[in-house]
Amino acid sequence: MSTNAIETVDLLVIGGGKAGKSLAMERAKAGWKVAMVERQFVGGTCINVACIPTKSLVNSARRLSDARTDEAFGVVGTEGARVDLGKLRAHKEGIVGAMVGAHEKMFAAPGLDFIRGEARFTAERTVTIALEDGGERTIRGERVLINLGSRPARPAIPGLWESGAWTNEEILRLEELPSSLAIIGASYIGVEFASMMATFGVEVTLISSGDHVLPREDEDAARVVEAGLEASGVRIVPGRAESASREGNTTTLTLSDGSTVSAEAVLVAVGRVPNTDGIGLDEAGVALTDRGFVAVDEHLRTSAQGVWAAGDCAGTPMFTHASWSDFRIIRAQLTGTSLDEATTTTKGRTIPYAVFATPELARIGLSESEAREAGLDVHIAKVPTAAIPRAKTMRYAGEGFWKAVVDANTHQILGATLIGPNVSEVISVVHVAMAGGLTYEQLRFLPIAHPTMGEGLQVLFDSLG
Repeated sequence: MSTNAIETVDLLVIGGGKAGKSLAMERAKAGWKVAMVERQFVGGTCINVACIPTKSLVNSARRLSDARTDEAFGVVGTEGARVDLGKLRAHKEGIVGAMVGAHEKMFAAPGLDFIRGEARFTAERTVTIALEDGGERTIRGERVLINLGSRPARPAIPGLWESGAWTNEEILRLEELPSSLAIIGASYIGVEFASMMATFGVEVTLISSGDHVLPREDEDAARVVEAGLEASGVRIVPGRAESASREGNTTTLTLSDGSTVSAEAVLVAVGRVPNTDGIGLDEAGVALTDRGFVAVDEHLRTSAQGVWAAGDCAGTPMFTHASWSDFRIIRAQLTGTSLDEATTTTKGRTIPYAVFATPELARIGLSESEAREAGLDVHIAKVPTAAIPRAKTMRYAGEGFWKAVVDANTHQILGATLIGPNVSEVISVVHVAMAGGLTYEQLRFLPIAHPTMGEGLQVLFDSLG
């Protein structure tokens, strides 16, 4: 343990992700003495190397795709639209830089001691910090929040990393687009990058180890996403990468069936692992799960008294809005302002999400296959996306559909899968209806503005009769 004098604070936050930075700033404003330690990303993964930069690039890809189809809408003169990587990178870095700069200013607020460095637990609720600019500090918190985040998984495939493979964080720093790209992993990250890079003109091969892409989704939904990828030029191949080799400007992957995939570059998108190693959690009495996540109860409390964990490292679904929900749950406990179960636990919490490919997919609650596997008595509402009036004005002619799972007895909505334009916005309407316990009839009979994509919910639930 460090011989430095031990400083004491009301709240010690390890990691400046969404939950950590939010709690640190909120408690500092309330008059608490707060210390927050961050070793890498100011503002967390989302702002720097995840949702914000990737969705900025997704938006660029969509604008490019729109420009290529302008003539169908009566707009001419945009033929030959292409991507300028320098301007693309400037667009992405401008958004990220502005958000990081804003956070640096917020972290300078009175009462919040923002520390750049690497923290390691040396005792209960106590860390020693190797400061970024040299030296050490030792801090003990009356209360502690662990918000360590996660990092891309790096599978031990022979020759893969020696061949120069990228993670989804490294690909965001590209100086030029490769002519061809092989993507290992066909879940959410892999699918989004496949869709984006194909639109930019890269020859993309997506390697899927399951029966279909997006293995957590119903097969009918996954097949629609696959069709959209293939329409944009993505080649989808089944199998698992077992080895890699590099010759000249080409990496060759050997798959489990003996076939090979060759490309100028390789992106590895096989999930993320928690940043819980090497930080001395055992010294703090904080237990981990068998997968390396911090073990927490429904209140996000760890095995150590006065210590909470939030976000990716606590096994929370890896979405920024889920981490934001964690912050609210922990804040309610620390302030004692709301002690009802709905606001202080994760019990019964439903987290929506979206896949920003083309077409877009949004999901909340149970899928049809999950409901069937659970033996629930349900009705399934399903309509083509093209049947929605607003979709017609957008000339949407894809294979997308909207589907909802409804309890056959209570008529409450148990889940929904929406595929098509702007469904990442519409899913929030379904979320509110589910949280409010509305029946599908109550949502169906609302006079939703016409013509909007939200109006499609009336079309969807009208299909139940």
